[in-house]
Amino acid sequence: MIELDIQYASEAADLPTQPQLLHWVTTALNGAKQTEPVELTIRIVDAEEGQALNRDYRQRDYATNVLSFPFDADIELPVQLLGDLVICAPVVAREASEQQKLLLAHWAHMVVHGCLHLLGYDHIDDDDAVTMESLEIAIMAELGFANPYPDELH
Repeated sequence: MIELDIQYASEAADLPTQPQLLHWVTTALNGAKQTEPVELTIRIVDAEEGQALNRDYRQRDYATNVLSFPFDADIELPVQLLGDLVICAPVVAREASEQQKLLLAHWAHMVVHGCLHLLGYDHIDDDDAVTMESLEIAIMAELGFANPYPDELH
C-alpha cells in the first residue's frame, strides 16, 4: 500500500495528474522491490520555491529538477515514511525541451529518480550511478518510456 500526498504549489501548465504520479511511484517502488506499506509526499513547485529549498538544504543557489528529503525516524511507525520529493515544474519543462524528451516521460523519470533516492539509491560514485541508472532504465521501460540516459552506456 502506498499513501501518496500530492501538493500542487505551481501554476505551470501540463502538470502530471494524481493518478499518473501514483502510477509512477508505485512502479518505481515495485521495481526497487519495496514491499512494505509506505507514505511519501510529492510537492510540485515553481522556480522560486525550488531555488530557495536547494539553497537552504544543499547550498546551491539555483532551482533544480528534483529534491529528495528522506525521512529518518528513531521510532517504530505503523507505516514507513519514505520522505518528500520536491519537483520543480519549470526546470522539468526546460530540461525536457533541451533534451528533446517528451514532457510526460521526463516527469515520470523525475518521480522514479526521486523515489529511488528516498529508498537510499545514489549516483555519487560511478558504481552506485550504474546501479541506480540501470534500475531507472528498467522502471522507465516498465512504464513504457524510453531510456532516460540514451547518451550513456548501460
